[in-house]
Amino acid sequence: MSKPAILGGKPVFSKDKSIPILRPMLPDLKTLMPRLKKAFLSGQITNASNVRQFEKLAAEYLGVKYCVAVSSCTSGLILAQKCLGLKGEVIVPSFTFHATTHSLLWNNLTPVFVDCREDTFNIDEEKIEKLISKRMSAILAVYLYGNPPVIERLENIADKYNLKLIFDAAHAFGSEYKGLKAGGFGNAEVFSLSPTKLLITGEGGLVATNDKLLSDKLKIARNYGDSGDYDCAFNGLNARMPEFNAILGIEGLKIVDKKIKRRNEIAGLYADFFKDYKGISFQKIEKGNLSTFKDYSIIIDPEIAGISRDAIAIALEKENIITKKYFYPPVHMQKAYRTYAGIGLNVTEKLSSRVLSLPVYCSLTDKTIEKICLAFARVFSHKDKITKEYLNG
Repeated sequence: MSKPAILGGKPVFSKDKSIPILRPMLPDLKTLMPRLKKAFLSGQITNASNVRQFEKLAAEYLGVKYCVAVSSCTSGLILAQKCLGLKGEVIVPSFTFHATTHSLLWNNLTPVFVDCREDTFNIDEEKIEKLISKRMSAILAVYLYGNPPVIERLENIADKYNLKLIFDAAHAFGSEYKGLKAGGFGNAEVFSLSPTKLLITGEGGLVATNDKLLSDKLKIARNYGDSGDYDCAFNGLNARMPEFNAILGIEGLKIVDKKIKRRNEIAGLYADFFKDYKGISFQKIEKGNLSTFKDYSIIIDPEIAGISRDAIAIALEKENIITKKYFYPPVHMQKAYRTYAGIGLNVTEKLSSRVLSLPVYCSLTDKTIEKICLAFARVFSHKDKITKEYLNG
């Protein structure tokens, strides 16, 4: 067996066959063409019949009353907060993608960061109440990597303090909490449909809710706040979904369960491999829940593992395996957010400094995963030399 590439040997994967962090799985083009052609020839290429059908089918899949298609998850979050009339402060985790909190700033809301749990990586529901103030209007929780938070507890807190509850469910189309699909919890749940997600429309988002008034208002909000009479009721956005994106979503719904199943199989293979590595831990999925595993991330404790996250990432890159650090740095440490409250975020900072996301996508074969694990094993077997080389630059 050749030595790992970081030591000058032959890499596990050649440059032309490198392993990306993701590779979107799309519907067969032949299934899309009839709808695409019809929409193209009709001249109605935005917010028309295919969008309405996509919303109907998505609502049926999620088991909710209403879905409103929008241009992105971010615009969906912005508009949901706008339509719910949020003011003042909103509790939000810092261990998330920054778009979660960007939506708050666009509404002139103040993020109040709360720590995450070390086992599930999700918002720590036990640390929320001590942060609630008279200016608080909502909780914005996240399904990190598709893993459901403790929704029942979050709903109880929101009810107790008369707060709105919104879920950034960007990663979670198809996730389940205690056997119920994400989408119908809280006041609204907002999904991303970008190329990194399981249900893909190219770009796009969905706001799911059981609140008809909110649904109706969102449909106006995505059209500048104009209900169709050219007399704007409020300042909305142009957040409409094009017909072509909706068509991709309609066909994508047919394969989303297949994607979830395969990603969970891959997660199981990784977990089986890493279970015997000291200093390596991974996200806990509570019994009865289902994650989409939009990302598969491990946590590396450098003191126990004997090698840092960053050194491993560089070594794997030399093996032509691309990894990411989702999410580093945490939001409260990013330039745009350093003036906002971030007290006692010790778990967030620890996880963020140790997290490493590995390739996970449906076309990964078991054999390829074995080779990724082989590369990881080789890195660990030479961790002292790799660490020395990393520290020497």
